[in-house]
Amino acid sequence: MSGQVVALIPARLAATRLPDKPLIDICGKPMIQRVWERASLAPSITSVAICTPDDRIAKAAHAFGAKFVMTSDKHRSGTDRLAEAAEILNLGDNDIVVNVQGDEPLLDPEGIEGVVSLLKADPTLQMSSLCCPCPDQDVDSPDCVKVVCSLNGDALYFTRSHVPFPRKEPGVPVKQHVGLYGYRAGFLRLYSRLAPAPLEMTESLEQLRVLENGYKIRMAHIAKAAIGVDTLEDLERVRAVVARLGK
Repeated sequence: MSGQVVALIPARLAATRLPDKPLIDICGKPMIQRVWERASLAPSITSVAICTPDDRIAKAAHAFGAKFVMTSDKHRSGTDRLAEAAEILNLGDNDIVVNVQGDEPLLDPEGIEGVVSLLKADPTLQMSSLCCPCPDQDVDSPDCVKVVCSLNGDALYFTRSHVPFPRKEPGVPVKQHVGLYGYRAGFLRLYSRLAPAPLEMTESLEQLRVLENGYKIRMAHIAKAAIGVDTLEDLERVRAVVARLGK
């Protein structure tokens, strides 16, 4: 089954700030459907599946024609959920898995193409992700994750702090990390077995586990991050965009 490029969307109902978030209506469609539709537009993707422990999400997926994978409700992260789904789907070690966040209804399919193209270009690369210019108002916000990269595009560090610090001008532009990931399925299995690492726990950023264990994450660039839905305010902004686009 080598050569597959599978987009997997982890989704569960146990959200605290927005209960039942994947099923929240956005202009006539549940959020998870809009994410699935956007992921399905990426040309490199051979299949898209929703990975969930919740029957209500599975029923919604079935209703709009999406493939879904039932996973355990014991997982501590979306990464662990995808690792189980990769086993259920019997993905080969060199198949590519794209981790699409379930709260990104305005996802740009070009971001998927970016992370996939990096993995296809370098057979030794195990993981990729996205970054974009950080908006000025977010450079000091701990809710906006930043990344600094080497000259060849590999992530050096992820942090909630303002980096690089502009000790001298002109400074290096601040880059925002966009939480979309590509992995080889074999590495995804390995990643899910790694224990939480000190920097990861300090910053509360799971991707630091990869760097702390000596693995690489190569970054693709996009112009701007899409609006993710974490709050009611975000939801209303997304609804306004979708209504304006008439989709």
